[in-house]
Parts: sequence; structure tokens; C-alpha cells
Amino acid sequence: MDKPVLPGPPGLTQDEELCYCGKGRNLGSVELQCQTCSKWYHADCTSCYIATCIPFMCNYIYQCKTCNPNGLESFQKKQASFQQICYTTLANLTYLSKVRDENRVMFSRDKEIIPFIEKHWENMTTMPRRTRVKWHNTVHKTLSKETDIFFGNETAAGDIQFGLLNSDLYKVTPAFEILTKGNTQIQATQRPGVPVDKGLRGQKRKANQEFLQLGATTKAKKGGEVVNVTRLAPHGYPTEHPYNKDGYRYILAEPDPHAPNKQAYDESVEWAGKPIPGYLYRTFLASEVLLALHDRAPQLKISDDRLSVTGEKGYSMIRATHGVRRGCWYYEVKIDEMPDNSATRIGWSQQLGNLQAPCGYDKFSYGWRSRKGSKCHQSYIKLYSEGYKEGDVVGCYIQLPEPTDTANILPPSHKEKRAV
Repeated sequence: MDKPVLPGPPGLTQDEELCYCGKGRNLGSVELQCQTCSKWYHADCTSCYIATCIPFMCNYIYQCKTCNPNGLESFQKKQASFQQICYTTLANLTYLSKVRDENRVMFSRDKEIIPFIEKHWENMTTMPRRTRVKWHNTVHKTLSKETDIFFGNETAAGDIQFGLLNSDLYKVTPAFEILTKGNTQIQATQRPGVPVDKGLRGQKRKANQEFLQLGATTKAKKGGEVVNVTRLAPHGYPTEHPYNKDGYRYILAEPDPHAPNKQAYDESVEWAGKPIPGYLYRTFLASEVLLALHDRAPQLKISDDRLSVTGEKGYSMIRATHGVRRGCWYYEVKIDEMPDNSATRIGWSQQLGNLQAPCGYDKFSYGWRSRKGSKCHQSYIKLYSEGYKEGDVVGCYIQLPEPTDTANILPPSHKEKRAV
């Protein structure tokens, strides 16, 4: 079945559109643009080996037979940056939307952009496939930072969407760059009559202040020093753990009203301009019991109100923001969706419970399985009740005994003894 051909770009003459076959451009198929004459050629009409490519790619250098002094075609594929990967991904999604008569210009980051990159990773770049999900954050930062190429918005359901600032797919051209050895500066190769695509150049850009509320990272100058400033999500808590350059993880804190010598610090002049001592702060304690953004497996998706969670890639676990130590406690969970061949486990877990495993996998958690309604602890399964399904409300109750001797909760440390 032939692919649909969209009308050609306006303002081009017949000669500028013609390929070796004498036909014009065919959007949706792999096409190559000559770096010298800027003409487009169908990949099927070329004689050089280009391996498996994807439409609208922009990480190559191609020269046609006419422009090459040897009379032969030349093709060289470069390693694509995340900027070029996102550019190619949104161009393909835009084209598929036009083919389906949807005419959409914005696409979901988690449901469309990242799955498209995962599926076509080897076809878009020569870099090894990333095994960790940290590259999802890199994609988000790239789409948020390059405000003169991409634009974004957040829907009412908390879904972040991005699109191309210029949705004209005939403007999607490769970036011709030369990386000078020993010099990190990127130079654009410009020949007479060849337009240079400035849309993919690294240059300073003004941040979109309205879009920064989605969690984008910007740079602010403080006393001549460049400092990374992470904007908070609408719920006031960073979606991902912030790290410094040494890999240490930051934890959201708040002033401790019970800190010792707090008044002496406020009145002291010696601490002016110095870092605030750690004893004046404590870990942030939320007033509501919600799903913990930083105590979960990273592949789980949390709603904007932090009351719903969705998992799609195998068993993993998420805990709440608050824990219990003693007494009797009870909570309820409603199963909104449970597709066929899917399952879930709900229960109680300690802090040491493995997040990349189901609830009840180890000795630190107790789970109730949706399949057959059995209970699980240390991976031992016992029959308990009937299984629960979509639309059911599941309740979990726990009874923790009161400690008999609070003075001997921890074992003796013997720190006052002499070292042997």
C-alpha cells in the first residue's frame, strides 16, 4: 500500500524538487538532502548504503552525484544528540497525525514521545541504547530547554505534551555540523546558496516563564556564579530527585521550629552569607497522606493530585508519604483500571522493602494479590480470599503492638566503652 503524499512546499521550482527519478518529494518516506545543492532525493533512488533509517532524520551528511567531484554519492550518518532525536520524533508524530486526519500538533511525553524513541532508538542514533530510565529526564529537559524549537503545555489530567514550534514538515532539514578535534566549538558548514538550519544550533535562549512551571531546569546567575534552578511542579514537590554534580541526592526540607539555638543563629552576624546549618532544618513533613514521589520505582506514573498510580512495565512498588509505628490503621484503594493479563498487589511495606519487586516479595512487606486473592510474604503465597478486580475497593488493616519497653528499642552501642 502506497503512503499518502502531502502537497509539495510552496515557493520551490520544478528543478529544485526533482529527484533522480524525476519525481518530487514524498513525505513520510526516507529522504536525503544534499548538503551542497539542497535538493532532496528519495532513499530508494540512491545507490549508496544508508542502512536502516527513519523519516525526517537530521543527523547525516549526504552529497549527490552531481555535487560530488568523484561523481559518486556519499552518505555519512552522525551520532544524533537528544535535541535531534526529539526533533525527528515530533516530526514523525506530526506526520502520522496528518495522515490519520487528526491534525494534532502536540503529543504526550510519556504516552507517545518516549515510547516512539524506545521503539526506533537504533534507527535514530548510533549511541548505545540507554538501559536506565534517566534518559527520560534528559528528553524532558531537552524539550523544555529548546524553546525556539519545541513548545509544551500541561493538560488538566497532569499529562505534559510537546510539539514543534514550526509544524511545516518541509522545513525539517539536516544540521550540517563539523566537530573540530580538540575544540568543542561547533561550526556550521555554509556554502554559497546553501541555507544553514539555525533551528538546531546551540545558542542562548530566553526561557518561557509560563512553561517553567512544568518542572523545567533553568540557569540563574547568583553573584557571578551559574546556579541550576529546578522549578517545582504544580503540586509543589519536585517530580524527580534533584542531584548535584557529585551525584548526591537532595531531600526536600523545611525549617525546624524545635531546632536548638535557633534564636542565636538568627541574631548572629558571623553566619551572614554562609550556608545555613543543617540542624536548623528537618525533612519536609506533608500535612496530607499522599503517594510518595521519591519513594517509588521510577517507571511508575503518578497523577498530579498524587492519589493515583499507574504501572505498565512489570511489578514494582510505591509507598505513601507517611508511615506508622504503633496502633491500628486502615486504608482503602479503588481499582480504576485492570486490563486483561494484568495484576496488582496491595498491602504494607517497611522502608527497606524492595521497590523493584512486588509487595510481599521480601520479609519487609506484606501483599494481597489480585489473582486468586492470596496473601504473600517473603514470596510465600497462601490462600486468603477471592481475587479483586476492576471497580473493587480494597481495604488494608494492620495492628501494630505497643512497645513494652521503649528504653530498649535499639541494641546497646557501647560507644562509651574503650576500643579494643
